[in-house]
This record gives sequence, structure tokens and C-alpha cells, in this order.
Amino acid sequence: MKLTTRKFDALIIGAGGAGLRAALQLSNADARVAVVSKVFPTRSHTVAAQGGVNAALANVLPDSWHWHMFDTIKGSDYLGDQDAIEYMCRAAPKVVYELEHFGVPFSRLDDGGIYQRAFGGQSQNFGKEQAARTCAAADRTGHAILHSLYQQNLRARTHFFDEYFAIDLIKDAEGYVLGVVAFEILTGEPIVIEAKTTLIATGGAGQIFRTNTNALSNTGDGMAMALRAGVPLEDMEFVQFHPTGIAGRGMLITEGVRGEGGFLVNGEGERFMERYAPQAKDLASRDVVSRAIAVEIREGRGCGKKKDHALLDMRHLGTDTIMKKLPGIREMSMTFLGIDPIEKPIPVFPTCHYSMGGIPTNRDGQVVIPVKDTPEDPVPGLYAAGETACVSVHGANRLGGNSLLDILVFGRAAANHILDFLKENRYHRPLPQASVEQALERLARWERRGDGEAVEPLRRELRKVMEDHCSVFRTAEVMQEGVEKLRTLRERIANAVIRDHSQTFNTARIEAMELENLMDCAMATMCSALGREESRGAHSRVDFPERDDQRWLKHSLYSLVDDGLDYKPVRTQPVTVESFPPKKRVY
Repeated sequence: MKLTTRKFDALIIGAGGAGLRAALQLSNADARVAVVSKVFPTRSHTVAAQGGVNAALANVLPDSWHWHMFDTIKGSDYLGDQDAIEYMCRAAPKVVYELEHFGVPFSRLDDGGIYQRAFGGQSQNFGKEQAARTCAAADRTGHAILHSLYQQNLRARTHFFDEYFAIDLIKDAEGYVLGVVAFEILTGEPIVIEAKTTLIATGGAGQIFRTNTNALSNTGDGMAMALRAGVPLEDMEFVQFHPTGIAGRGMLITEGVRGEGGFLVNGEGERFMERYAPQAKDLASRDVVSRAIAVEIREGRGCGKKKDHALLDMRHLGTDTIMKKLPGIREMSMTFLGIDPIEKPIPVFPTCHYSMGGIPTNRDGQVVIPVKDTPEDPVPGLYAAGETACVSVHGANRLGGNSLLDILVFGRAAANHILDFLKENRYHRPLPQASVEQALERLARWERRGDGEAVEPLRRELRKVMEDHCSVFRTAEVMQEGVEKLRTLRERIANAVIRDHSQTFNTARIEAMELENLMDCAMATMCSALGREESRGAHSRVDFPERDDQRWLKHSLYSLVDDGLDYKPVRTQPVTVESFPPKKRVY
């Protein structure tokens, strides 16, 4: 069978905020750019981001990028790389003003400036008063940003492969990544997309947990492709549980509700966050608030008949504020719960939200791996940005409003480095047929017929194992049992079959390949969590309740080879300012 082959200067896998920001930078510089996305670009998960994007504009209260840097390092529980964090916080104002010029309709202050709201973990003066740093477009900021970036890419004539599924990276004997093998979902026809550079921007893997805020498409495809190409995954044990998911369903209720003045109450009508974060209260960082809700419920102070949730109360904000600044949240609450938050509080419970870990990169977006004595050696031609990457600016816990900033800053930074790479690498390297054949074999594997388990029950079981064995609170015994269950599941998945073997829009095949990707991401998460014997940020070990900077101030690296774990140092030296040494993290 003769394969269709297309050639580009740069290939971007994923059409969310990181991918589109990089594509725009490249297209505007006259590079030939292809964007491959398994969903239509404006359905990418960036569209679901609600609260805002952080930048020290000082439109509402005095602010400084240096304060923002401190908050991000503190929020990361000192596991974030301080050079990357400084770079991100310094770049933030420019990135937001660029968005404004791209047409993002930010909410406005009376003087016409961009509206900024309070958000968790944000402070003035290095941990003192509450800051207002999060630039918002009501409660639909991600939606506004994604649509504007897509429109700008259409203007710049970026080439889109909409509804194409990327199977695997193409890699030659010298380690260069030369593109991807994909297939068109509509026809099932495979295609080789050659590129001098490849950027992975496929988002997170929140679907490894049963209850989550993520789109069904967030199946860790880019992370799993990197693993299969020999790239380890960094810090996968750090999974953020958002404190305010709709109880029992998981849909996100933005932190912006608490930023506008909403608060949490327990079954006794008590504002319990004062007990856990006396200064920041409901605007403590997400890991602190999530654990507080879990503890309240565990100790019998939950709400409802089953005492299994907390309540988020915003009635006191008034109709005008809710209708103007939180219209999407009101609509969501009424749609999924039949509750109007103008009249009643919303039942909430922590839900899987964000992967702090991912494909290891430097601050130029280059994918880096340990080689001999070098902990970070670039993989030539391969880049990553956004939630699929680990720069690491989020460390052990991400601050709200920093995820949209991350995708914009490092999507742009990766594109700038790609442009430099293209100047030095002007021609396509020879295509290694063995790598292409290997990817096609992975596609052909799902043509197998006969007896075998179905995909959907295996996916349900995988997500239940993760929820039962690797949730908000973790212990070695429970996680070890979880690892064994995952290994058994991995063997069963290898023998699974699908019943639909048609070519046209075969979603069964896509779900099967997504399950393989979820399996790899789940194993990376569970093994990394079992290995880290301390509590830090979102990783909370009941059997190791304290943070241990002597032994564990380091990044984990999970490899597919024997589920192996390795470690590398945290970069504690910023670019231009003094380092922030680790200290006790209180809010």
C-alpha cells in the first residue's frame, strides 16, 4: 500500500492553546506549518478553562512579576524549576497584551483596562496581602483565547489536519524526530507527515481518573507517544485535584467563584477553610483546599444525606455580579444540578483536574532526556508545550491561572526556538521506513479478530483502579496493590479486540488506541507516586506526611523499560534574581 506523505517545516500535534500559539508564531514567520488534531481545533480542551490567565499587570492592585514568581515557586512546593518560572512570570504581561491585540475580549474595568480577579495562592509582597492578578473574560477565558488564536491561524494560513489521529512519532537511528504517522478519522487512511521539527501539544491525561474535569479526548496521547519513543515522563505523581468539581459529576466550578468572594461551608454551616489556611482561607492553593474538603468529609462534617460533599456559596455576591462575571457557572449549575446559585449553594467535591507532570522540556520547549552524565540532553527536532509538557513551572502543585499562561508563554518560546533550528537544518532528513512500519503495526494490531475483552469495560476498570488506589490521599500498601492491578490490566489490554472493523469514522478504533495511551499514563502516575516517599504539593502520602527536602527535592522520571524510575535535580537557580530557598508552606 502506497502511503500518502506530506512535508512541512514544522508539525504541531494538538490544536489547543499551546499548539495554536506556537503555530501562529511559526506561520507569521513564513514557516510551512501543519497542525494535526483529533478534534476540531475549537473543541480542544483549552476551551474549557474558565477563571483567567495570570499576569502582573497591576490594573486592580499593585503587582510585580517578582511577587508572581514567588507565589508560583511557593505554590509548586519548591519543586518548580526557578529559571523557567522567572522566564514565565516576566513574559506574562507581554503575552496577555498580545492576546488583547489578537482580539481576545477580556472583561474590562471602568477605565478600559483588562479586568483582574483574585485567585488562590496569589499574593502581594512575597506572601502578604491577596493579589488581583488573574486576567479574565468573564468565566470563559479559555474559550475566548482559543477562538481568537484559531482565527489568527486561519488568517496566517496555517495548514490544519482536522480530525486526524496521531499514532506514533517517526524517529531515525541518530535520534532525530522526523514527524508522525497518523490516520484520517473520516476515512481510516494512514498518512505520513514529515517535518523538520515536531511539537507535541496534546494536553493532559485526566481521563485516567473516573471523576475528572477533563474532556473525553484528554487521554495522554502525546505523553504516551513520547514514552514509546524512549522519552521518560517527569513528575507524573503530581496530579492536581480541583477542590470544586460538581459533586458526583466532576464538571469544573472555577476558582473564580471564590476569587469573586464565594466561600465553602461544611455540613454544620461553618466556613471551615479558616481552620486550614487562616490567612488565605478559601483562596489557599488548590491542593490545600482539596485536602481540607476531604478531611471535613472524612471527619463527618460533610453536607447532604450521605455527608459526602461540601457546599460552595455565592448567594451573597448578588444577581448582578453572578450574571456579569460568572454566567457560565450559573448556566452549568442549572443544567447539571437544577440549582440556581443565585438562590442555593452548589455541592462540590475534589475532582481530577490537571497533570503537573509530563514530557520533560527546558524553557525553550525542547524535549530533554538524561544521556550518560547529562540529566537534560535535547532530543533533536522534538518539542513539547502545555499540559503535556513538564517545564517544570508547576512543580508539585499548579496555581490557578498559571495553566493558560504556561501554554501561551512556552508555545511561543518553543516556536521561537524552532525558527532557530530551521535556520540550521534547512533540509528534511531521510525517512526511516522501519519507524513508519512500527507505527503502522500499532494501527494494524486493532484489526485482530476473534475472542477477547471489549475496550470500554477495561477503560472503566482502569479509571476505577486509579481512583481507588492513587487519589487525594495515598499509602504504599494501597498503591502497590494498584500497580499490580494495572500490570494485570496491561496484559488484558494487549489481548483486547474491537468488534467494528469498518474504515469510516471508526470511533471504536480510536477509543482502543486511547486506552493504550491511558494505560501508559496511569502506570507512570502510579509508579512515580509509589516511588516518592514524602508529601509535597498535590502528592499527599499518609505514611510519609512530611515534605523531605533532603531526599526528595528532585524530579522523578518514569520509563516504559521495566516501569523504571530515575531522578534529576530541580533547577533552583533563577535567571537574574536570587533563588527562593525552600521553607514551610503555609497560607
